[in-house]
Amino acid sequence: MEAALKERRASPVRSAAATGKATLLGKLDGATSAERRPTGSSELDRVVGGGLVPGSVVLLGGDPGIGKSTLLLQVGARVCADASVLYATGEESASQVAARAGRLGLDVANLQLMSEPSLDVILDAARDSKAALLIVDSIQTVHLPEVAASAGGVSQLRECAAALVRYAKSTSTTVLIIGHVTREGTIAGPKVLEHLVDTVLYFESDAGSRYRIVRATKNRFGAVNELAFFAMTESGLKEIANPSAIFLARPTEIAPGSLVTVAREGGRPLLVEIQGLVDPMRFGNPRRVAQGLDSTRLAMLLAVLNRHGGLSLQDHDVFANVVGGLSLHETASDLPVLLTLASSLRDKPLPATLVAFGEVGLTGEVRPVAYGEERLREAAKQGFRVAIVAADNAPRKPIEGLQVKSVSRLSEALAIAFGA
Repeated sequence: MEAALKERRASPVRSAAATGKATLLGKLDGATSAERRPTGSSELDRVVGGGLVPGSVVLLGGDPGIGKSTLLLQVGARVCADASVLYATGEESASQVAARAGRLGLDVANLQLMSEPSLDVILDAARDSKAALLIVDSIQTVHLPEVAASAGGVSQLRECAAALVRYAKSTSTTVLIIGHVTREGTIAGPKVLEHLVDTVLYFESDAGSRYRIVRATKNRFGAVNELAFFAMTESGLKEIANPSAIFLARPTEIAPGSLVTVAREGGRPLLVEIQGLVDPMRFGNPRRVAQGLDSTRLAMLLAVLNRHGGLSLQDHDVFANVVGGLSLHETASDLPVLLTLASSLRDKPLPATLVAFGEVGLTGEVRPVAYGEERLREAAKQGFRVAIVAADNAPRKPIEGLQVKSVSRLSEALAIAFGA
C-alpha cells in the first residue's frame, strides 16, 4: 500500500499525448473556442472563459447553502442531453439528489449519479461510462483508501486533487469540483489545492439576499475577476442578463450621499451605486468603515479631500458602502466615493442622472481609468445624462444623450457636482 502511495505521488500529470520528448510549440494546436463545451448558462460560460475546456479542472467554493450543488446539478442536467455526465456525491444520498432535481424541475433522465466517498471507485465509474463531465460534490468528502488520513485532511485533499487532475488530463474529461470554505471565506485545505486546478470560482452573496455572484479568481483559459450573476428561485439559479438593474434599484427621491459609478468587473462595465455617510463623532476616535471598498484607500482619500477639496472630516465618522454586496477592486471608485461623502457632509443630494468615475491622486489630480468610453456608453444606455470623468477619459466623439464634463482636479469635480 505504501509503495502504491509513493507511486501515485511520484507520477507526473500527463496528457494522453505525452511522449516524454520535447515538442515544438508551433506544431501544437491550442484549445480553441470550438472545443469548449457550453454549460447551458451564458453567465457561467462567461465566467469560465466561453465554456468548459476538455481536460480542465474547475474548483467552485462558497458558503454552505449558497447554491454550489444546485448550480452544478443544473449544469450536469443540461450537459447530459448530448454527452455522458457522472455526478458523484459524498455528502448526500442518491435519493436526496434525485429529490432536489425533481424539486428544481430538471430533466435528469440521462444523468448518471452515484453516492460514493471513495475516489478510486468514482474514477473507475467515470472511465467505464466514458464521462465527458465529472462532477465531484465535494472534494472534502471523498478519499483515497491508500492515504492514511481522514476525508478532508490536508493529505487527502492534496492527493485527491492530484488524482483528479491526472485523470482529467489523461482522459480529456472536464472535472468540476465543489470545495468547502473556511470562516475567512477561502477554500478549506492547503493552498496547493487551488494551484493544482485550472480554474477557481467563488460564490458570493450577502446574507439574506437572493442574488448570487460567481467570481473567477484563477482561470488558465479566460479572464480572472470575471463575474456571473444569478438569482436564487424556487426552481434553482436563474441567470441575470442585465446585472446593472440589481444595483440601480434606487428610490424615486435621491438622498444625500448617493451616486452611481461605472465599474468594470471582468469583461463588462457594471453600474453600481456607492453610498457615503458622514456623521459627527460622538466620542473616542473617528471611525472609518468601508463595505465593498478598500478601507486603507478610504483613509487616504479622506486626506486628499481635506487637503485638496477643502472639506475636513477629522471630527466625523465616515462610512462608505457599495450597494448590492459587490466588492470593487479598482481605483475608478475614488472620485464617486469622495463626491458621496461631500454630498453627505453638505446634506445636498447629487442629481439622479449623474454618474462619475476616476482615480484620485495624492496631489488632488483626477486620473483616467481604463475603458473610459465603454463605461460612458453603458451609462448612456442606462439612462444617465451627465458624467464627470477625468479629462483623458473624455470621448473623442459625443455620446448621444450624455453630457460629459471632464475635470483634471478634485476641486473642479466638486464645483461641477454641487454647482459652486
